[in-house]
Amino acid sequence: MSEAAARRANTEPRWLRLALTAVGLGFLFFFLAMPLAAVFSQAFAGGWNAYLEGLRHPDTLSAVWLTVFIAVVVLPFNVAFGVAASWAIAKFDFRGKSLLITLIDLPFAISPVVAGLVFLLIFGAQGLFGPWLGEHDIKIVFALPGMVIVTLFITFPFVARELIPLMQAQGKDEEEAAVSLGASGWQMFFRVTLPNIRWGLLYGVILANARAMGEFGAVSVVSGHIRGETNTLPLHVEIVYNEYNAIGAFAAASVLALLALVTLAAKALVEWKIRQETAMRQADLPPDESSPRS
Repeated sequence: MSEAAARRANTEPRWLRLALTAVGLGFLFFFLAMPLAAVFSQAFAGGWNAYLEGLRHPDTLSAVWLTVFIAVVVLPFNVAFGVAASWAIAKFDFRGKSLLITLIDLPFAISPVVAGLVFLLIFGAQGLFGPWLGEHDIKIVFALPGMVIVTLFITFPFVARELIPLMQAQGKDEEEAAVSLGASGWQMFFRVTLPNIRWGLLYGVILANARAMGEFGAVSVVSGHIRGETNTLPLHVEIVYNEYNAIGAFAAASVLALLALVTLAAKALVEWKIRQETAMRQADLPPDESSPRS
């Protein structure tokens, strides 16, 4: 097939490109732009003072602080598990490797509400460890520790799932070369592995952080909905809205919307950096490796 014929075969008609573009833009407008506009319009429906009053409410400030605190606590565990799991899966062959990959995907397959109920059955008053925890005055569910645990369970696949294919594609050649030159394990990790995965790691952290701050189902089951103590921002929005305080609910929801927009901007920046770095690596390859074979 000639180059001109191949170009024609891979070029869609103008009407099809316009139709696909219109569908994509329409989807973004109805399912992204309109809901965001509705949130902010309802938040400011009572004016700027009413909006600020809703944000300055002690329960709202407590919910914001708790949401951020849980995300900050959970992320280091996500990073540690994600790097360790992806390193083991991508760099080594061992029995049970397929089982480990399946277990990593488990939170994607289980409903968050079911995950919350599972931890309630484990740490609740009538659960597996409930009597022992009660005897030692240790509170897990309906308290901060339970909320951290379920959030960690829901979010731990994100970093690993971003790093596993990246580290598999990179192979083991650079690490083996570093070891052969006398580098220790930590030197190899910090000088070879970490620079190669830094953007993929940051991408996974952004996704995990977004899920941690927006999680509702699992946290709702184990939180107990105690005002000012165990209500995260999503739970606070639901409670305030059910009390017919629309301005307060949408004011709190606007904070979540702003966090989502910041997350999208950070995600777009990281994706651009990944594409730029990939293009630079391909440009450094010899012509027979960087160009596709016919």
